[in-house]
Amino acid sequence: MLSGIISRMEDEVKRDELPDNYCDFIILGEPASLKNSRRIVSFGGKPRLIKSKKALGYVETFALQCPSLKPLLEEDVRVEIDIWYASRRPDLCGALILDEMQGRIYVNDRQVKHQVFRWHLDRDNPRSRIQVGPLHSSVLGA
Repeated sequence: MLSGIISRMEDEVKRDELPDNYCDFIILGEPASLKNSRRIVSFGGKPRLIKSKKALGYVETFALQCPSLKPLLEEDVRVEIDIWYASRRPDLCGALILDEMQGRIYVNDRQVKHQVFRWHLDRDNPRSRIQVGPLHSSVLGA
């Protein structure tokens, strides 16, 4: 069943039609919101805030699925992210995705000058479709 889902998603992503300084990919799984997903732990007797277990799990999942661009994008970029959640409960938040693309797609997430996030529901197949390209471009609907 998973192979059928992946092949349908690959059909959505038309990689051959994009210039080299664009990427369009899908990450399976549901991202955690960074706003409400910190936990307090003690390091050396001092309290510290770290990512939740769900956020840390998503970071691992993301690392396994995210392409690595060589060379990394160095110009200002626009990012469009469609997130399909498994339930209506999560808030729309793509901050963790933006953080995790740093060093894989672009040099630094400060390069993201335009961002669009769209919320969707898919109880059987939570995922994110991520599109990144130069800031001033018509390919992503500039």
